[in-house]
Parts: sequence; C-alpha cells; structure tokens
Amino acid sequence: MTTFATEFLGCKVSMTDAQQVRERLAADGHREVPADQAAVRVLNTCCVTAEAVAKSRKAARRAARSAERVVVTGCAAALDGAFDGLPQNVTVLSRRSELLAQAVSEQVGALSCTGVAQPRFARTRAYLKIQDGCSFTCSYCVIPQVRGASRSRAAVAVLAEARRRAAQGHRELVLTGVNLGCFRDREAGLDLAGLLRAVAAVDGVERVRLSSIEVNHLSDRLLRAVAETPGVARHLHVPMQSGSDRVLGAMRRHYAAAGFLDRMRRARELVDGLNLTSDVIVGHPSERVEDFGATLDVVSAAGFTKVHVFPYSPRPGTADAGDDPVTAAEKRRRSRQLRALSDAHGAAHRASKVGRRERVLVEDADGRGYSDDYTPFRVTGGARGRLVEVLGVLAAGDAVIATLCS
Repeated sequence: MTTFATEFLGCKVSMTDAQQVRERLAADGHREVPADQAAVRVLNTCCVTAEAVAKSRKAARRAARSAERVVVTGCAAALDGAFDGLPQNVTVLSRRSELLAQAVSEQVGALSCTGVAQPRFARTRAYLKIQDGCSFTCSYCVIPQVRGASRSRAAVAVLAEARRRAAQGHRELVLTGVNLGCFRDREAGLDLAGLLRAVAAVDGVERVRLSSIEVNHLSDRLLRAVAETPGVARHLHVPMQSGSDRVLGAMRRHYAAAGFLDRMRRARELVDGLNLTSDVIVGHPSERVEDFGATLDVVSAAGFTKVHVFPYSPRPGTADAGDDPVTAAEKRRRSRQLRALSDAHGAAHRASKVGRRERVLVEDADGRGYSDDYTPFRVTGGARGRLVEVLGVLAAGDAVIATLCS
C-alpha cells in the first residue's frame, strides 16, 4: 500500500480530474494522507496563463522535496518543456482526462483491493464534469491544444455520478466543463437544458448550478430550464472577455458587445432574480485605452456583481503567442480599475440582501457559504454541509452577515 495525496491548480475541471485520480487510487487500495506525509503526490496543473504554469512548476518542485514520487498531470503537463529541469522524482504524465486516472494508477501500481469506499469531494459542493475539450479557436487560448476537441460524457454516467454524490451527502452539485454549452448526448436525446432538469430531479439533490456558460449557448431553452426547474440556482457566469467589438473580433469571440448585452437583458427577463458574473481579459494585444473604456461601460451595463480579471498572458501555440505590446504596468493599472468597478457592484449587490430571506449552503466551520444566486454569506450558527434559511442582517466586507431563521 502506498500513501498518496492529490492536489490541483486552476479551474473546476482540473478539480474534477484530480478527484477522479483520488477515487481511483483509493479504489486501488492506497491510503490517502495529508500532502506533506504522502509518498506519492499527484499534482493536476494549469496552463491558462504564464503565471499558472509558474505556480504549477513551483508546486511540483515543492512537492518533490517531501515525496518519494511526484506525478504531474493536467493542462500544463501537455506543454512541451513546462517542467524541464525538475528533480528526477518528478514524472510528467500527459493524458486526455478520460485516460488520466488509469494512467496514474498504472504509475503508482494497483493492489487489487476491493470494497474501498470512494472518497467524497473535500468541498461541500460536488462538481460533475459533463463535457471536456473545446473546438473553438479563440486567438489567445491554449486550452484546445491541451484538452483536445469538445466531447461529452454520456448522460447515464453523469446521472449515476449525481446519485452517488447525493448519497455521499452532497446537497449541491455543480455541472462543469471546458465549454459547458457544447454538451450533447444524442443517444439519450439530451442537451444541457435537458441534463440540467434531469440532475435537479435526482433524489437527495437540493441545488444544481452551472459553473460557466458561453453567451453563444445562452439560449431561451436553457434560460427557461434555469427559471422553471426547482432547485436550479439563479446564477450564471458568462465570460465576456472584452466590451470592445474590435477586440472581440481580434480575439475571435464571434459576438459583439451589443449582442452580448441583449443576451444579458434576455436572461434577466426570463430568470427572475438572476445574478450575473463574468470573466474579462485586460491588456490583449489589440486592446487600446478606448477599448478598455468600452469594457468598463459594458461591465456596468451588464450589472455583473463579480468580474474575474485576467491580465493577458501570451500562450504558446496560439494565434497571439508572439504579440504582447501592452506593458505589464498598464495591465496592472487596467486590472485595478476593473476590479474596483467589480468590487463596487458586488458591494451594492450584497447590500441589497440585508433584510431578505435566502437559502444558503454552509460550506465551512465559520459559517461561510453561498446563496442560490451565489452571493457570499456568513451564517451565525450554521452547520457545515446544510442548506439553511437565513435572514441577511449586515453587508460587511466580502459577505452578508446572516442569522438562522426560526
């Protein structure tokens, strides 16, 4: 028996891949221990930015100091040379996600044990990957190279996992993927809207949410599934990337700012109480000062309550790889300005929750958790893992302070 630990960097898809490896090693009869005590450490990495690759290298080097073996997997493992020069006990394993758990199992060695309980997610919410890969060609994005073309899991497998997660005690499930709206199971006759309804109907599941959805896939059919299905969270994370038509064209995003805003307005029309959040890249090679100004305007018009800001980082093998004219100082300036706008929107949204009743999934011992529309709360007396009804008392810092309703 080998002691092991799994870790991940990056997105929720990386988390689900690490979880699959974790479950496979446990099923093989190996024993999970804290990372600093593990003989084998499996690190699922990220390459969405140069900073993410640097963090992945640093994590691998740090792990190699204490572990007998380190297995580096995930997106950064697919980049040539990303982990050159690391200690000899580091193995870089590049595999498609569907083959990853098996490949790591072969590296570590199975014990052929049976009856080992599969570990639940370490987090209160469980994440279900329903789709992987991307067949689009955004000029800045390396993910299609490292993840491959879009492909979907069979709905029967997704629903089986949903039932298993519910049986493990997870009250909230999050459907995730690289390009979630591309999900199709033609044999089952299900698209994303149909799968969303089906997962929400699984016994023991009290809430389902989507991790992220491209505006191109934000159809009325999907919006109605969000609006009409009991237990589906009224929150959508819709990556915008830029509010400038010129920059969007250079990025190959295939929509214009006006069309994006029209979809946001339509989403609010169909889904009562909808909360919207987004991603934005600042400092793209085509972005001028006036383009960034347009982004600020569209963020305000869309009413996003949180914007994840990503300073542009050239990625190898992409159309933009050799072009990075915006200075690091200017990227930092624009990032600060956009984050300040995002923070102001978020504070106003949290303030609107004072005096209102909400259902919150308590996620840690300090009572922190999220409401249906993904507003952060801190609940006095809330028990971890439970969905509770609360009353907002005070908007303080990055959360709404709330008390349990009697």
